[in-house]
Amino acid sequence: MEDIQYKRVLLKLSGEALAGEKKTGINPDVVSQICDRIKSIVDLGVQVAVVVGGGNFWRGASVKMDRTTSDYMGMLATCMNGLALQTALESKGIDTRLQTAIEMRQIAEPYIKRRATRHLEKGRVVIFGCGTGNPYFTTDTAAALRAAEIDAEVILVGKTIDGVYSADPKIDKNATKYDEISYLDILNKDLKVMDGAAISLCRDNNIKLIVFELAKPENIIKAIKGEQVGTLIK
Repeated sequence: MEDIQYKRVLLKLSGEALAGEKKTGINPDVVSQICDRIKSIVDLGVQVAVVVGGGNFWRGASVKMDRTTSDYMGMLATCMNGLALQTALESKGIDTRLQTAIEMRQIAEPYIKRRATRHLEKGRVVIFGCGTGNPYFTTDTAAALRAAEIDAEVILVGKTIDGVYSADPKIDKNATKYDEISYLDILNKDLKVMDGAAISLCRDNNIKLIVFELAKPENIIKAIKGEQVGTLIK
């Protein structure tokens, strides 16, 4: 453990990350690969919490519907993704607990901060579902909120690209990658890393973010060791 810089981390995953190339639904092979990444740092003694989005099942912004109803549907989608991650992690021998901000006791524990912390101390991976439990807040904000509540040292933001760029590198070939950037610059430049509320919450609570490419298995280990990988936001 002497070479581990971060002992308690929160991993933020998009729902699309679980879908793979199809972008919708759940790809069991991709989920298994993601869980291998998580297992690699759990085996090093790192305490890991996870917040996952629901965009692979529901994108409310693209549907003409009451915003509150749409957001609650999205919260249910995150719970389905949480169950998929839980099953995959446990198949690899990792004790896991799914806690949801909306009570559904037949399939998950209700979110209780002290209970979540205790699970982490016992080496269990804790998956937080249903966002904050409130409409009008994204899972990005939920990740920042839960990280603050459980005293996570850093939020690991797993992406399909290798960091934060000045523009979308898939569209703009001249986009510049940042090795390090401040919260304020993220907000001022309107860089689409996480939503503004999440970035502000991280800034107010001094929670670092590391944005990195999840597909490369060595990246998540480099991140928790404090090595240069992706983009550090602080």
